Amino acid sequence: MNLQAIADELYRHQISATELEKLTVRYDGLSVDDAYEIQQICMSQYMNAGQKLVGWKMGLTSKAKQRSVGVEEPIFGHLLDGMELYEPHVSLTGLIHPRVEPELAFIFKHRLEGDRILPRDVWLATECVVPAVEIIDSRYKNFSFTLVDVVADNASSAKFYLAEQAYAPYQIALDQVGVVMRRNGEVVQTGAGAAVLGHPVRSVVEQVRMLSRIGKAVEPGMVVLTGGITEAIYIHDRDQISVSFEGMGEIELSVGQ
Repeated sequence: MNLQAIADELYRHQISATELEKLTVRYDGLSVDDAYEIQQICMSQYMNAGQKLVGWKMGLTSKAKQRSVGVEEPIFGHLLDGMELYEPHVSLTGLIHPRVEPELAFIFKHRLEGDRILPRDVWLATECVVPAVEIIDSRYKNFSFTLVDVVADNASSAKFYLAEQAYAPYQIALDQVGVVMRRNGEVVQTGAGAAVLGHPVRSVVEQVRMLSRIGKAVEPGMVVLTGGITEAIYIHDRDQISVSFEGMGEIELSVGQ
């Protein structure tokens, strides 16, 4: 099976923001390992075109979501500098069917690597924690995919925004941070940090362990998005999204063409 050709096809659909049929429908026998290889090839194409790797994102970080797709661990994707929003505004241009979800992001001052990482290692390596929102966008028709498909598609990464205020990693019990997401003033989702593997630090632990399998690490200055605290919601032109993080402020995100 030609993974390079499959990655080339997926990359074309990513940069053109056009839907495609699920890979697993057309390429029988694709494995999760194949999917991560496809993801890596796609991301290398972005980086060869000038983008830089700035971090990692975790997906399927709730046990309910894992059970729903029959897996026992999260998935991960790459974060590139071209994905980061520098103002709390997201353009719908270049997106197919975007959704937004609230997250907590870790930013690191020391390298984290290896398969024996512990939460205390994460805390010692963390510079700060920042409220964030991620805009996800599957390239597959009808936002429908299998585990293999979504891994290949960089875990549905599209855009992300980090709040301006950072917090010391020891300042707040992140599993107890309550989150309320509103769309145009109406409450649409609520949750708490414990929705992310019981505690967001566990998401970073899993991220480092999973990266160790492919010889990679979390490097100083990198961002790790730990996973959605609530379900993601669709966004539309002129929506106003507000996400309040208990004890950590609020993100106001505007949506437009």
